[in-house]
Amino acid sequence: MAGNNITSIVLLGFPTLNKFKVTIFCLLLTIYCFSLAGNTLIIILVSKTKSLYSPMYFLLTQLSLSDILLTTNIVPNLLCALLTDGINMSLSACLTQFYFFGASESSECLLLMVMSYDRYLAICQPLHYDLIMTSMVCLKFIIFSWILGFSVALTQSVNISQLSFCRSNVIDHFFCEIDPILDLSCSSVFYIKVLALVLCFPVLVCPFLVVTVSYVYIVVTILRLQSITQRQKAFTTCGSHLLVVSIFYGALFSIYLIPETGQSTAIRKIFSIVYTVVTPLVNPLIYSLRNKDIKETIRKNI
Repeated sequence: MAGNNITSIVLLGFPTLNKFKVTIFCLLLTIYCFSLAGNTLIIILVSKTKSLYSPMYFLLTQLSLSDILLTTNIVPNLLCALLTDGINMSLSACLTQFYFFGASESSECLLLMVMSYDRYLAICQPLHYDLIMTSMVCLKFIIFSWILGFSVALTQSVNISQLSFCRSNVIDHFFCEIDPILDLSCSSVFYIKVLALVLCFPVLVCPFLVVTVSYVYIVVTILRLQSITQRQKAFTTCGSHLLVVSIFYGALFSIYLIPETGQSTAIRKIFSIVYTVVTPLVNPLIYSLRNKDIKETIRKNI
């Protein structure tokens, strides 16, 4: 990063909260602890319970792992920023945080895509499910998701690190996101923005299209079922995943599809909190409360 004039970054966090900072700190710390506990619990339950040895639950453990990586990368600095009216970090630390944020978000998009394909096979192709979604195929999908997610994030991070940063070193956000980082650069960022748009296709647009098409087929298949009991069972099977996907993509698209000029800084921070702090907590709650097998396993181990 030779040639950079800026060597440190100041993350402002939430400077206007004033007397509510302690309350928000306690709330976010509680969410963080429950998120870590919930996702860790799912990983332990699936790894130690033979009845949960299936592609669907193996994929769920990877989603939990992604959520742990995401929230651990973001929340500790957020909590420090709340208590200290901002936080100082080196430029390299900021870019490292951006890298792990991008890697975890990209991998989660891809994992949600694989999970939707798994539900499509289970509901629309039940007789061929065991032949298609074998343990080895599932493992290959997972390895592909992690490698592609980390590779895309690395590509973007390395290119950003080549920029010169000589403007204000203050970022009015609670973590190092791409747009606030680029605002600090005095180099041309046109190439970086084009690259970001191109990289969105394999890790955001394509997964979203696969999820959408999968659930269109799933809904059509369920509506064709004669028995109401069968319909309810099928909706229960994929309902948890659909709810998780809706929350995740809803918050993500609210941030990245609406032009930055059309959003206030406060609104952008709120949406960012949804998919970096709240979603990692919601995922294990949804899967544990709505999934009969997970609830039964928890009940047996209590």
